Amino acid sequence: MRQVTIYITDNEYGHFVELAKNLQYVKKIETDEAPTKQEIVSNLKKGFEEMTLIKKGKLKTTSLSDFLNEL
Repeated sequence: MRQVTIYITDNEYGHFVELAKNLQYVKKIETDEAPTKQEIVSNLKKGFEEMTLIKKGKLKTTSLSDFLNEL
């Protein structure tokens, strides 16, 4: 797989991203946009749900040393 960096004007940015999303051969699009408020809230909710499951013993965690070894 290859990676391409494109510099484009702000005026055409949204149009270009939408166009690229509809291309069958484009596998992933990374943008420099900040996450929306909805995305932030959704991620926080997911984190709290995972924390609750961990406290109840229903979700297994990784030890700090294992986590650091993976880095």
